[in-house]
Amino acid sequence: MPALFTRVAVVGTGLIGGSFALAARAHLPGALLVGWDKPDVLKRACARGVVDEGFAELADALAGADLVYVALPVGLTIEKLRDIALLTAPGALVTDAASTKRAVCAAASKCFSWRARFLGGHPMAGKEDSGVDAADAALFRGAQYALIGAVGDGESEKRVVAFVELLKAIGARPIWMDAETHDRATAVVSHLPQLVAVALAGVVREATDQTGLPLTLAGRGLRDALRLAGSPYSVWRDIVLTNADHLETELDRLAQAIEDLRRHLRGRELEEEFASANEVYKILRDLQ
Repeated sequence: MPALFTRVAVVGTGLIGGSFALAARAHLPGALLVGWDKPDVLKRACARGVVDEGFAELADALAGADLVYVALPVGLTIEKLRDIALLTAPGALVTDAASTKRAVCAAASKCFSWRARFLGGHPMAGKEDSGVDAADAALFRGAQYALIGAVGDGESEKRVVAFVELLKAIGARPIWMDAETHDRATAVVSHLPQLVAVALAGVVREATDQTGLPLTLAGRGLRDALRLAGSPYSVWRDIVLTNADHLETELDRLAQAIEDLRRHLRGRELEEEFASANEVYKILRDLQ
């Protein structure tokens, strides 16, 4: 890894980009980590030791980089891909961390037919807090990390292999799939839970009166259920827009499940619903 990645450019030094940089630093001895972002973000990233240098100009950040880690919102990732492809050295590896993959990989296929190698990716990790101040070297530890495509042949593929090994070294669990499979799966296990938290928060808000009840009576259960409700819309806007078709399907499925629960409130069928939910939770718990 040290020989293949000597200069790492992190394009977007927020929670995900900053966490990747902090985690990778220990496994890339001697490598220079540089960042591109807004000046105030770069100042904090440098102060925290996330990157060694920060650049306001994208060309300066990408110059000489053999690994480019793009950690921008989906829409901005797509917008910047062409510039990144033109500015990155031939043979370098460019990988992204956007939460949906079809739109990003489709755009990348038009930009990276030559020069640098593009690898779509998505770490299944995060926090309700965003920004470089929330960056954590342990964020990816134990988390699934989706990679889009497969390893091929050729010189540029050596960097793909090295990147996969780097992900394993920082504690992530790489898993290969295609973009369509990724977006369909994340609609269920990531994007739908976010929207459910938003909807539940709305119900609680509407039910809360001027005395603060019932919200002030809530305990840890509601707080745990609404953890995702703390995520900002700015993070989720492009995710929802680029995965709306799958989300519509899953919201329809959820609406039917809620209707089933309503019909079963006074019947023994509700016990079966709980038993089924318990089984799903056990499977999820054992995966961790």
